[in-house]
Amino acid sequence: MNPIEAARNQRLQSLRWEFVAFDAMSAQQLYAVLQLRSEVFMLEQDCVFQDMDGADAQAMHLLGTDAEVDELVAYARCFAPGVKFAQASIGRVLTRSSMRGCGLGHVLMKKAMAGLVAQWGEQAIRIGAQARLEDFYRQHGFSGVGQPYIEDGIPHIEMLRSANFQFYSGVKK
Repeated sequence: MNPIEAARNQRLQSLRWEFVAFDAMSAQQLYAVLQLRSEVFMLEQDCVFQDMDGADAQAMHLLGTDAEVDELVAYARCFAPGVKFAQASIGRVLTRSSMRGCGLGHVLMKKAMAGLVAQWGEQAIRIGAQARLEDFYRQHGFSGVGQPYIEDGIPHIEMLRSANFQFYSGVKK
């Protein structure tokens, strides 16, 4: 393992995870979330869209913070059934660019699904995934449903994970 990978893995181990309602977020947490979402979706992906869509107040927010430097490095927002889709959903899934390649995205998705289940019970989960990440989400039990579509200039596909899909030590059961 090279020194950069070793440092990332060490940071991965020091993450603090919080699953919080919008009203429970501090001003600093909210600022960090909006700053990172803007950095990833608008700057990195060169996508101009209305990120603050009015849905944040209805979501639970999963924040992965590097406790050593107090920096938000992973984020997702989770919704109860009936808010974004008929099923529960996860969206705005992202990791800071400096933390990519160490498995953080997989940890983030597992934590998001666990938080969603803890909050609203075991159930199907629907996502609107960027098409380029379809294989990533398949590793978490999601299957493509419907036709690909363009959202904010980026190809997407709806994906669904059934309520009875389970993992055993990270392997499909």
